[in-house]
Amino acid sequence: MDQNQAQDACICRVCPTYYACGEKIAFCMPEARKSQCIKIESGCICPGCPVQEEMNFKHEFYCVRGNELELGGH
Repeated sequence: MDQNQAQDACICRVCPTYYACGEKIAFCMPEARKSQCIKIESGCICPGCPVQEEMNFKHEFYCVRGNELELGGH
């Protein structure tokens, strides 16, 4: 799955932590960075995301903490 496919399948927009500020979503992907505007963790739905499942990612709160690689994943 590439970054564009991940953005299409991503469920970030319905996450309680998500704040729309014009950034690209799919924060979990290696090409992505954590959000520059999301600062407060208000709940996480990453474990139910089809992107996380397909990519076999294991972490949470990518938007605030960083992508899978930054968090020690593959």
